[in-house]
Amino acid sequence: MRMLRWFCGHTRRDRVQNEAIRERIGVAPIEEKLTQHRLRCFGHVQRRPPEAPVRSGVLKRVDKIKRGRGRPKLTWDESVKRDLKDWDISEELALDRIAWRLAINVPEL
Repeated sequence: MRMLRWFCGHTRRDRVQNEAIRERIGVAPIEEKLTQHRLRCFGHVQRRPPEAPVRSGVLKRVDKIKRGRGRPKLTWDESVKRDLKDWDISEELALDRIAWRLAINVPEL
């Protein structure tokens, strides 16, 4: 946001809202872009053959590991599942590259 504010000629002291600056420049929110990149990486992993090391290592966790006390850490696959549910996309769609790209695209404003 600092770069976008500088680009518009505003400072924090001007008290211009972030949404107004993003809308003026035409930039999508960073949360949506991060989700898009995470889902794009997930699509790459899904299209790999099942015997590929990255697919067997990333998608298959060992469930017998005892986690520590407190709130459990958010894992990559849990965040991907949450993103898929939020965006209402199925995992099988990742196998079709063109449909997947259209489904996860975040248009610039």
